[in-house]
Amino acid sequence: MKVWGGVSLSAAFRGARSAPVCGGRGRFGASGGAWRGAHRSGVRHQPHVPTAVAATCGEQIHREVQDYYGKELQKTEDLKTNACITSSKPLPKVVRDALERVHEEVHPLRYYGCGLVVPECLASCRILDLGSGSGRDCYLLSQLVGEQGHVTGIDMTEGQVEVAKKHIAYHMEKFGYQKPNVEFLQGYMEKLGDAGLADNSYDIVISNCVINLAPDKRAVLQEAYRVLKPGGEMYFSDVYASQRLSETVRKHRVLWGECLAGALYWKDLYSIAEEVGFSPPCLVTASPIAIGDKELESIVGDCRFVSATFRLFKVPGSSRAGPGQVTYNGGIVGHERELVFDANFTFKEGELVDVDAEMAAILRSSRFAERFLIQPGAAPQGCSCKGVKVGSRQLHSWVQG
Repeated sequence: MKVWGGVSLSAAFRGARSAPVCGGRGRFGASGGAWRGAHRSGVRHQPHVPTAVAATCGEQIHREVQDYYGKELQKTEDLKTNACITSSKPLPKVVRDALERVHEEVHPLRYYGCGLVVPECLASCRILDLGSGSGRDCYLLSQLVGEQGHVTGIDMTEGQVEVAKKHIAYHMEKFGYQKPNVEFLQGYMEKLGDAGLADNSYDIVISNCVINLAPDKRAVLQEAYRVLKPGGEMYFSDVYASQRLSETVRKHRVLWGECLAGALYWKDLYSIAEEVGFSPPCLVTASPIAIGDKELESIVGDCRFVSATFRLFKVPGSSRAGPGQVTYNGGIVGHERELVFDANFTFKEGELVDVDAEMAAILRSSRFAERFLIQPGAAPQGCSCKGVKVGSRQLHSWVQG
């Protein structure tokens, strides 16, 4: 079945002016199709984002972010805006139970993120966490992949990596593992090769509100694509802007540390993903962000921000074979009867669903393949992934207020 309704794209950005809670997210129905449909319907823009920042400027950003997260922020309450704070929405029991086993120094005292990054179907997977910080998400995922899986966290801030490493033995004993299934590396997500991470070595790459901190977004996605296995997924939450940011905003030290100055113009994500080789982004959830600081609000001006989770897939060409009809067999832990895949598709156990060629290829080539019966089919009618009925005026209405 398709998931529609919810708030519109324009409403999400307009809501950023008055949203009482900022980093959390609710279901984002029709707008999910709007975001994805914008790219697939031919709305194309060449990115003009901080990827072209000179090397010296990029190094300065890295240093300032390291200082901000390593020295100034000692606990969540030290944040000057609420753009990097997760909402308190209910979590699945399996995730709640796993979080309770994470050491208190890792969670929640030193946690900064704009969404819980927990994709489905994780047993025995190899996962890479970009910008892993003090390791909360890594230790959570360590339990979900099991002892036969593996989680690697990489972060550029030495202090954060030290906190994460300090608790490896504690967590492995807590989880009942004979040997560690998690490791932490200090390095840059734009240069994973320098940290020794090989091509085609991970099933999933995640990140939690950190790509906005990288001056070169394209390099981050390119490296993620490189280390992913064919059929692998990049599942990530981040902050996006309603327009390309001014130089004044992009050079503001506090706005960088607070996840706003580096926010990508949301349309540029589609262009970059395509250039790198990923499938078109699938929007999972999104919600508006309210800055809540008058001085910072005046610097940002009329730009609006949303917190959003997307999933991208490294789909091999051999998996592309036209639209299909798929039936979810059930059985994924925590999603046994229903799998909410993204804002367009919810798959119920035993229910036949028409999907377009892109979704068919994703399911056919990814770790989800064994959970679905996939058959050839005709292109779905009405609002499919490639045929969302969203006009350019609606897509741009939020830009013009």
